[in-house]
Amino acid sequence: HPSVNMVSILSLPLPELSKKLRDGSLPPDHVFYAYVGKALQMATETNCITEFLQESETQVRKAKLMEKQGLLYGVPVSIKDSIDCQGHDSTLGFIKNLNKPAAEDSVVVQVLKRQGAIPFVKTNVPQSLISYDCKNLIFGQTCNPLLYTRTPGGSSGGEGALTGGGGSILGIGTDVGGSLRFPAAFCGICTIKPTGNRLSKRGVMAGVVGQKAVAAAVGPLAKDVESLALCLRALLSEDMFSLDSTVPPLPFNEEVYSSTKPLRIGYYETDFFTMPSPAMRRAVRETKQLLEEAGHTLVPFELTNVDYVVFNYCVRGMFADGGSSFVKKFKGEMETGGTAMFFWLAKAPHWLKTLLSWIAKPFVPRFSSIIRSMKENTVDEVWSLHHEIEDFCHQFIAQWKKLNLDVMLCPMLGPALGIGYPAKLSVAVSYTMLYNVLDFPAGVVPVTLVTDEDEEELKGYKGYYRDWWDRTLAKAFHGGVGMPVAVQCVALPWQEELCLRFMKEVETL
Repeated sequence: HPSVNMVSILSLPLPELSKKLRDGSLPPDHVFYAYVGKALQMATETNCITEFLQESETQVRKAKLMEKQGLLYGVPVSIKDSIDCQGHDSTLGFIKNLNKPAAEDSVVVQVLKRQGAIPFVKTNVPQSLISYDCKNLIFGQTCNPLLYTRTPGGSSGGEGALTGGGGSILGIGTDVGGSLRFPAAFCGICTIKPTGNRLSKRGVMAGVVGQKAVAAAVGPLAKDVESLALCLRALLSEDMFSLDSTVPPLPFNEEVYSSTKPLRIGYYETDFFTMPSPAMRRAVRETKQLLEEAGHTLVPFELTNVDYVVFNYCVRGMFADGGSSFVKKFKGEMETGGTAMFFWLAKAPHWLKTLLSWIAKPFVPRFSSIIRSMKENTVDEVWSLHHEIEDFCHQFIAQWKKLNLDVMLCPMLGPALGIGYPAKLSVAVSYTMLYNVLDFPAGVVPVTLVTDEDEEELKGYKGYYRDWWDRTLAKAFHGGVGMPVAVQCVALPWQEELCLRFMKEVETL
């Protein structure tokens, strides 16, 4: 339409765009078609979209007749493949899930619609969701919008690519080990993974169903923190609490979000398990310095035993059945490269795992530990694992309280790895997965770009274990000059508003 200025519509940040939609100065159809056009372009460039939601066009027409209401009135929203939208498949990248349309919208999509938002596309995921790359046999590989040879991250990779490339102003994804935070960090945008039960997971499909050791969460991705806050304001409404009564009725706390009092911030530069890239370390250091100059107090936080957490809580927790339910998901499917090793391990008999673990121990101790963690547990063992995770969580909180912290500044894996590398580097999820085990809210804010100096310094990257994984990770980081690097901002459970407030601070500085 000649009167539609696409460029100016696409350049508006979400709070401004939604204000213009609500006060009538921008017609919903102009905004809708501007984003459909841009999304189509991003889909062509990065292969991030799995489906256009045809009914969104009807919604736009109805929106024009609606009495203006809802915080997200007229805002086009993209939805991850695994989140149910009525009449559409949630494939999880599995062929067997094709042509099995969802009977109804997930609660989160219902609430978005009641707030006036218009879900308009579904986005790509890796097969089974248990990966931080983004490839499956139905839709193929999604690329990073900033550099096509790099992965957009996963499992909300389609969301990261679409939002990072400007084809969506607000995306909804999920996170069980970093699946929101990897795409945001790799594509240079913001996200928050809330506490597992802050937003409803009704109608949201999981990669591994029923496990309680590692908490999954639903959350938004957007260009800036203010947009994430607006999304949470809209979702944390009476509608959500009445549609899903298992979600605590905690509306968005404006007072905490808008507070300006100085914060006490814990920080660490490494988890002593995955050696940070030079750019990751610099991102934390520079952010720390800026926060101190702005009058906040920064306190070093000592992380210990992350290797134990990764093997015994993350891997063993996710695959406490020896991986048998994971393997079942693949029955009749062709497996894509991403999960080959896990898949093979899950299928191996117990005696073979024990033998392999013993042989591998002197050469690749981490691989040996992963094999050991993939064993089938008795009910008794699973219960005591859950108990142990609870204890660990309370100890972590005690250490936090002892230092009297408000929030924590942590590294985030980056820059984006080359396509295909995440499959070989499952161990690199240590920075993110820690906060799924603890079930703390954790957000990602891009703070810097990889420099030539970072790249030069990377030549000396050895890793803590100096094993095959460390050598591979050095290669995977390589060649990322100009790519974004983020930090993680973490708060205690149910403190999403404080987490966002801290993220806003980091973003502003």
